[in-house]
Amino acid sequence: MTKALMKKYARLIARVGANVQKGQGVMLYAETAQAPFAALVAEACYKAGAKWVEVNWSYQPLTKLDYRYQKLETLCNVPKYKEEKFRMYADELPCMIHILSEDPDGLAGIDQEKMQKAGIARHKVLKPYNDAMENRYQWTIAAVPSPEWAQKVFPGETKARAVALLWDAILQTVRVSADNDPVAAWKAHNETFARYAKALNDAKFDTLEYKSANGTDFRVTLNPRGIWKGGCDKTLAGVQHNPNMPTEEIFTTPLKGKAEGRLVSTKPLSYQGQLIEDFSIDFKDGRAVAWRAAKNESLLGQMLSMDEGAPFLGELALVPVESPVNQTGILFYNTLFDENASCHVALGRGFADCLEGFETMSKQEQTDAGVNDSIIHVDFMVGANDLSVTGFKDGRAVKVFENGTWAEGFGG
Repeated sequence: MTKALMKKYARLIARVGANVQKGQGVMLYAETAQAPFAALVAEACYKAGAKWVEVNWSYQPLTKLDYRYQKLETLCNVPKYKEEKFRMYADELPCMIHILSEDPDGLAGIDQEKMQKAGIARHKVLKPYNDAMENRYQWTIAAVPSPEWAQKVFPGETKARAVALLWDAILQTVRVSADNDPVAAWKAHNETFARYAKALNDAKFDTLEYKSANGTDFRVTLNPRGIWKGGCDKTLAGVQHNPNMPTEEIFTTPLKGKAEGRLVSTKPLSYQGQLIEDFSIDFKDGRAVAWRAAKNESLLGQMLSMDEGAPFLGELALVPVESPVNQTGILFYNTLFDENASCHVALGRGFADCLEGFETMSKQEQTDAGVNDSIIHVDFMVGANDLSVTGFKDGRAVKVFENGTWAEGFGG
């Protein structure tokens, strides 16, 4: 991978993903192996006007050692200096840039219950700061290859070849090439999102029905105050940013407690550094009440029991099969990519900003309006080449998706 292409990608992350503003701080999260690319992103942020860039380094083997050897009491504790750091985030609202590169199976073998309890305990301490920041700062998630991840995606290749192939695939999905202007490409991409979101918002469907030959047979009620969004987002102050790079989804938050039927996952789910594979979930009265998985079924069950909101849905997302991510033909074993290759839903926390008038609502009012709250927000993929999605308004059916893509004439 040439340095020129990596610099172009780093600039896209800073300028379009996070849209760093002059005088704003930046928190950059990256794996230690990605230090050279992290430096390119940091430079791009400074050139965009950042007053400071701080890198929060991680190294997955050390994370695994922490979970293996630290006592649960230690893992549950949030040191005062970390809490003060989150307090500063809530006060100063720096951009948050996450660069993913972890091994999808990198935490396999860790005590799942220990990890779960530690996560819940830390979340309780930090939740007030996260709530105070919600919709008030720019954030983005992007990715670069690691050898471990690349060889999971391309198991028959040498390490160097696998990394090169994954680099090519990532740049294709984020619309970066040697001879294009990716900023202009993302501007056009966001305009397409706006067209389909408008069509869904104008339709004001009451419910959606999903059907596929793999066993998916599912009905979900939409929030009467809900809106569909896609691509770029805006902070409450009006600063535009693109939270996910890549992104191909039009999404909304459903009405909590109103979902029935079965959803069958069509791609593996990487959760807490482990893969959950070949699974399905049955819903009744909006809650996941039964599930099965060929691999890591117990981990799926633990995820669904993280808190009261974990077994309810927080997101519905529509992604056509012609998505550039899907067109690569690659299973990325990474939710950022795989969710943008396929229609998906998310268990757990919903998006308050998918409600009309959320800006004037308290957290409790958002919850009362049917937005699910949870410690988790975990996407899993349900898209298939034969998936149909039908919208219903006052009993009238409108085909939204047919054979895995937008129905003819919808949003055109």
